[in-house]
Amino acid sequence: MPRSRGDLRSLVCNLKIEGLSARLAGGSALLALALGASMLAAVPARAQEGQIINPGAMAVTGFSGTIIPGIEEGLPPGVDPVDETFIDTQRATLRIFDVSALGGPPSGQLVYTPQPFEVLANQIGQVFALTYDDGVRDGTPSGVPDLFAGATSLHGIRIVTPDADGDGRPERERRGKAGATFMDGQFAEANGGSPGAIWRIDGQTGAVSLFTTIEGNSGPGIGDVSFDKVHRQFFASDLDTGLIHRIAADGTVLDAFDHGVDGRPTRGLAAVADDGAVMDIQGAAFDSENPDTWGITPEERAVWGVGVHGGRVYYAVGEKAEIWSIGIAPDGDFAGDPRWELTVDAEEDLAVTDIAFDGQGFMYLAQRGEIENRYDYSQFADSGDGEVLRYWRESPDDPATESIWVPVPQKYAIGFPEGHRQAAGGLDLQYGYDSEGYFNPNACSATLVATGDKLRDNPALADQLAAGGPLAVHGVQINSTMLVRPQNEPPFGSWFVDFDGFFEDPEVEGHVGDVEVWRPCEGRAGYYDGIPYPGDYPDPYWPPGFPPPGNFPPCIDVDAVEYYCTPAGLEADIYLRDVAGIGGDSIKADSRTPGVFVSPLQQTQPPGAPFTIGMSGFFPGDRVDVGLCFYRQSDADAGGYYPCCKVVVPLDTPFESCEP
Repeated sequence: MPRSRGDLRSLVCNLKIEGLSARLAGGSALLALALGASMLAAVPARAQEGQIINPGAMAVTGFSGTIIPGIEEGLPPGVDPVDETFIDTQRATLRIFDVSALGGPPSGQLVYTPQPFEVLANQIGQVFALTYDDGVRDGTPSGVPDLFAGATSLHGIRIVTPDADGDGRPERERRGKAGATFMDGQFAEANGGSPGAIWRIDGQTGAVSLFTTIEGNSGPGIGDVSFDKVHRQFFASDLDTGLIHRIAADGTVLDAFDHGVDGRPTRGLAAVADDGAVMDIQGAAFDSENPDTWGITPEERAVWGVGVHGGRVYYAVGEKAEIWSIGIAPDGDFAGDPRWELTVDAEEDLAVTDIAFDGQGFMYLAQRGEIENRYDYSQFADSGDGEVLRYWRESPDDPATESIWVPVPQKYAIGFPEGHRQAAGGLDLQYGYDSEGYFNPNACSATLVATGDKLRDNPALADQLAAGGPLAVHGVQINSTMLVRPQNEPPFGSWFVDFDGFFEDPEVEGHVGDVEVWRPCEGRAGYYDGIPYPGDYPDPYWPPGFPPPGNFPPCIDVDAVEYYCTPAGLEADIYLRDVAGIGGDSIKADSRTPGVFVSPLQQTQPPGAPFTIGMSGFFPGDRVDVGLCFYRQSDADAGGYYPCCKVVVPLDTPFESCEP
């Protein structure tokens, strides 16, 4: 059950330790946490019967909290308790929540979930980025994925030197100093960790192991991690160098892409190489409260969030966030075709630390406030400016705009404080929920989950919010993806989950991080697995007997093809680009390959969504020619003639059979 920090504070105040009464009376919830946790250390949750990761499982990262070792014996007069406050290594930096049943319809209330599975700071240190793999074990699909977490500096950097005053505790340091080391619980170095660590949490047993290490990362840590299910590999951004590393399924670091050198020039920008700066915690220039001294690569090349979609790696660069992408070659390597996608349109210029896509092709982005590493642990990021935004591709592409994405995104109201911009930098998509708060696995990505600070803290709405639980909630907001602003503003159409179950810390900021949902889709015909595409996407061509006037190229292009095995057989999601500007949202399809059947024969999709084609009657590896008439449904509904782009799309089917 969640525990209130109010109970812990009562215990602390009754200690009447000399020199602490005034600070506690002044409302030091952070100190109350440190003292209380030393006496009531949290017991880590154990794996449930069977697997710890089930469909809909929501993993969340956050700061593990603080402790004053030996506080039961008191502190000498004149000693500042903050100088004796350390990372609590026995509390969790990662929790996996069961949010399959939220207890009723959304009304802005706090949801009390079953006790989550926990991974402690002494096991993995402080972590931010999360991703799941596909659950393939020893070449066999298990249906249960593993979870991966990247080391981070976004929950603060803490350094110490050896005990000098004989109290049995190391000495905290604000500035770099000879002999300084990272504080226990920062990167779990005793467990093999480092600032470049990516950890694996076994989805069946909960066992923790070091998956891989990005060598040379001096302290900034990993920006984000994303899994490429087609090629069974990972992509991780490195805040020390700005590189995006490609990592094999066994943890081998294969190669890297350098946006600053190889991406920027494709947009006419000067190449920016890494400056070689490192986090030198033993050097006098290092200041734990000044991130400019942390060795983070220059902003022009700093890659934060990464996400894999449609055969490309999408990534966010800099605080004036730009979204770029680079293709993934058939062999899984970087394709060498970086392209600028858009410049984020938000109220504030902030890093985009997470990227997600839904089945309709919408791109979701989460901002995180600027780094603010306070010595007293109260603040790791500015709160109140971060937004969650949603983009989609223009259809048809507007030649007057530079980007192929809409220029102005939709936005979500995150948190109740005025402005509703409490995002903490993590987001994902979740199954849909019914009116009673039970999720529906047939609605694969109908719900947005986003991390945030002070999510229920608004004095002006306190009376309305009181019935829904405590106000000081730092955790996750859950609501329908349809509720874009001004809908759900303020967000009474949402549920809220607190990260650590303590509710008397309204002033802390940046203590939660990323969120990731295990969401195997059971949509159209049941569970389906993506399978690799065998080659480049073939170009459409004019159908026989339909020669165009002159030598014009086909009027649509194929941006991506994603194949899936379903209980009904092979399906292909085809992402089309409207080259001719028809404004199409519908297709009519037929097979141009004898003996092969395609379905459905007609369908309409929203902007940016793929058209799904089912195929039967072919052998794996065969080429299937699909004839398409691409048009706008409203034109067809008007009657009479309507423009229709007629092309043949050749699909080279995968060599893998969908037969069990």
